[in-house]
Amino acid sequence: MPSGLRRIVVGMRIDVWFDLVCPFCHVGRRRLELAVDQFVAGAEDGEEREVDVVWHSYQLDRSAPAVVEGSNVDRIAAKYGRSREEMVAQHESMAADAAEVGLDFQWDKVVAGNSFDAHRVLHLARARGLDKPVTDRVMRGWYTEGASLGDTDTLVRLAVEGGLGEKDVREMLGSDDFGYDVRADEATANQIGITAVPTYVLDQKFAVTGAQPVDGLLRALELVWEDRGNAPEARGGGCGGCEGGCACGA
Repeated sequence: MPSGLRRIVVGMRIDVWFDLVCPFCHVGRRRLELAVDQFVAGAEDGEEREVDVVWHSYQLDRSAPAVVEGSNVDRIAAKYGRSREEMVAQHESMAADAAEVGLDFQWDKVVAGNSFDAHRVLHLARARGLDKPVTDRVMRGWYTEGASLGDTDTLVRLAVEGGLGEKDVREMLGSDDFGYDVRADEATANQIGITAVPTYVLDQKFAVTGAQPVDGLLRALELVWEDRGNAPEARGGGCGGCEGGCACGA
């Protein structure tokens, strides 16, 4: 930096509502990471961009049993009156989208179930300063490895592999801790009109819904940065409010 110039650090906050058992949220999370990296790297001379991403819980199906037995694709096809072939094609398309951003979506291994306890684990991780590694590990377990997030022992294992202590995780799961935080996130989503995930709220003002492509998210970030009064609402593939069958089956 030339002598006499002062670096200006300006921040942007991104709040994201997501469900751990939503495939679009996994792809959307990775695409957002890539978009933020490009956005930060695009700062002009003398400017430093900082982005704070805060992840919020959103359960697509509160009433789901802890673990849903059987084929997830067959279950979704039956629920929405679609053929198995249609559902397989949809999931294969999502797997191809995931591969483009370095993710491995093993849709045929997915075990559906209730994500409430997994969201509580993520709130515990945030309280310990471990939200990213724990979220990464839990999401990869469900998305790629066929891990059941509704199975307590499996969830504990993933949380510990992400960096949390086993005693802390088991004690938390045996209590009501962080349940309020999950429901508070959902209440906030309801208050501001969020009905599908992932939903990104930029600078607490502008909404982008769905697993937007990287360039679309980057454009939204730049628009908010340059003119925070005229950023459009954008929508893409996501879970919630679906007609014809959502990949998560909610």
